[in-house]
Formats: sequence, structure tokens, C-alpha cells
Amino acid sequence: MIEYFQANLWQFWAVVGLLCLILELTSGDFFIICFAFGSLGAVIADLCGASFTWQSIIFAVVSVLCIFFVRPSIVKHLHRGEELRSNADAIVGREGRVSEDIEAGGYGRVAIDGDDWKACSADGNAIAKGSTVRVTEINSVIITVAPVEQN
Repeated sequence: MIEYFQANLWQFWAVVGLLCLILELTSGDFFIICFAFGSLGAVIADLCGASFTWQSIIFAVVSVLCIFFVRPSIVKHLHRGEELRSNADAIVGREGRVSEDIEAGGYGRVAIDGDDWKACSADGNAIAKGSTVRVTEINSVIITVAPVEQN
């Protein structure tokens, strides 16, 4: 059994590469894919007859080189000029509907994509339930909203 694995290490590296590609799909930051390139280098080394030690060294070297030289150009090319916002910051600029009256100088609630946020008015005026509003700012768990002009 051990002889089989020693003779077919390329399969091990191929599985490592596939796992890295699958994990990359969940993260999307083009970091884990560098290890998939490293495992591709190890597969090629195995097919050329290199020992496991050399395959491991090639895996590490190709992965590190990819992280420092390939990843930055991929990220720069794919995220050209756009500011990447995630989590709660991504809600700024979105529109929602007031689900509980926003009192003048006080708070109310706004529903956005199924989430209900504590909200205050940007200008301090009251906003009635059912009004459409746009998020202008987020501070912790409280959003600041402004009414959207209806045409």
C-alpha cells in the first residue's frame, strides 16, 4: 500500500490542489489559490521523478512566489478602481423601507433585505413608517438614513 502512494504522489498533490481551489471559492481573496498553483508545481515535479522532499520544496517555493508576485497582479486586475466594502459597511448607499416611525431627533427601525436596523434620520426630522430611505452612514449597529425622493 505504501509503495502505491510513493509511486503515485501526484494524486496526493492533485487532491491538495483541488481542495485549495474549493476553499478559494469560499474566500475569494486569491490567497488559497496560490497553494493550488504550488500543488500543480509539485505534481509536475512528481511526474518528472523528483523525491517527496523536492516536491515539498517546490510546493512551498511556487506557493510563496505566487503569493508575492501573481496574487497582487490578479487582485489589481480584478478589483480595478473599486473600493471593496464588506459586512455592515456594504449597507451604506442601500435603500430600505421604514418599518417603525423614526422620531424627530430620535430613533426608529428600517428594513433592508430582511434585516431590521435601528435607525436615525440624517437631518433630525421625523420619517413615517413605509417611507423609502437610503443609508448614508453606519455607526456600530445604528444606521443613519435620508428619505428618497419619490418621482
